[in-house]
Amino acid sequence: MKAVDAVIRSRLHSDVALVRQVAEYIINAGGKRLRPSLVLLSAGALGYRGAHRHELAAVVEFIHTATLLHDDVVDESDLRRGRKTANALFGNAASVLVGDFLYSRAFQMMTEVDDMRVMRVLSDATNIIAEGEVLQLMNCHDADVDEVRYLQVIRYKTAKLFEAAAQLGAIIGGGSPEIEQRMAEYGMHLGTAFQVIDDVLDYSGAEVETGKHLGDDLAEGKPTLPLIYVMQSGTAEQAACARRAIEIGGCDDFQAVLEAIRSTGALEHAKQQAKAEADLAQAALEALPASTYKDSLLELATFAVARSF
Repeated sequence: MKAVDAVIRSRLHSDVALVRQVAEYIINAGGKRLRPSLVLLSAGALGYRGAHRHELAAVVEFIHTATLLHDDVVDESDLRRGRKTANALFGNAASVLVGDFLYSRAFQMMTEVDDMRVMRVLSDATNIIAEGEVLQLMNCHDADVDEVRYLQVIRYKTAKLFEAAAQLGAIIGGGSPEIEQRMAEYGMHLGTAFQVIDDVLDYSGAEVETGKHLGDDLAEGKPTLPLIYVMQSGTAEQAACARRAIEIGGCDDFQAVLEAIRSTGALEHAKQQAKAEADLAQAALEALPASTYKDSLLELATFAVARSF
């Protein structure tokens, strides 16, 4: 990861001072670095130790960071990872344009690997992520969103980059088509579990740990799994409360919604769904040979569900 960070810093260079300033701010804000870690671990599990793993891990992190910059503008967020968002600090225009810079820099870097399959996986993933962003926008304030539509957004918007990261490691590691498919499945299920837990933490996390305001999803009218479960399994009054909160947005009914979520067991239901996805992720690794890399991938799936931040 130190080698990846070195690549990130060298590739952030721009003659335009504001580009450097905004990009460095968001990259230095921390984060779990899960997606670049996936590239390194999946490549390591297949015995690859070449420099392309560092370049591609940085590419994945740049794509992820670009989506964060654009996300925060769309969501009008002012807090991420416990710090002011780039748009709150530098303005929406700078955030969008630097996000574009990071996307284009990522594509410059991926061409240097000179592998058409790598470029295809990353370009397809980037396109699907953009579709996921639009799907989520369409779902906002729509109380009729069900689990199927909710999971579709996750598969597109979040899980796709996890999937691509794990698949990239298999590609540069020379894995068979079956191994490559298994690694892609691992990443997809891991990313799904990760996002479901993120949605759980929006109603149960500690702000000091999550680095964002509780109830942000509700304020934006996002129909996440806890709310969908309340509307399906709660009383008529609880369902109406959740529906109204989604349609109107804001946090005026946050306490009432939170009580409905707790009393219906919505958070436990969502955690069980996330655990099922993590189990599928771990099962996808059965074809890999034993190694410390494989062990870490298995532990990562456990962490995705058990985490509190």
